[in-house]
Amino acid sequence: MLTEQQKAKLDWAKTDNLMPAIVQHAVSGEVLMLGYMDQAALDVTEQTGKVTFFSRTKQRLWTKGESSGNFLNVVSITPDCDNDTLLILANPIGPTCHLGNDSCFHPASSDWGFLYQLEQLLASRKTASPDSSYTAKLYAAVPSVLHRRWARKA
Repeated sequence: MLTEQQKAKLDWAKTDNLMPAIVQHAVSGEVLMLGYMDQAALDVTEQTGKVTFFSRTKQRLWTKGESSGNFLNVVSITPDCDNDTLLILANPIGPTCHLGNDSCFHPASSDWGFLYQLEQLLASRKTASPDSSYTAKLYAAVPSVLHRRWARKA
């Protein structure tokens, strides 16, 4: 989270007390969304660890995921060099966009985002039945393959 020194340097006056907050996936680097924070939203975000914005439409604090359950769990918050924009690294719980996409900037994605998607796919297949998933069969075979290799070296 932000240090007291970083908080003191934030230029709220320059942004009419609504600071842009860019949310980026902490693992893949994909930009997930843009929201706006007032000082209260930043305080709630730091206290709860869940990204909270000031909704310009609702005119109130709004925690991303409060109705959908698709929260953004904060990893870090960093101000930009002018202290008038925040970069929030977060781990999303479910899709970020209200349209069901991982990013509000869909279909644009980072060059490395596919690795995260591949990791998620492999993790989901790992728990499947080895009878129905070749990937699960490979995961199940790994311990026996490693055991044979270690046995040969011993």
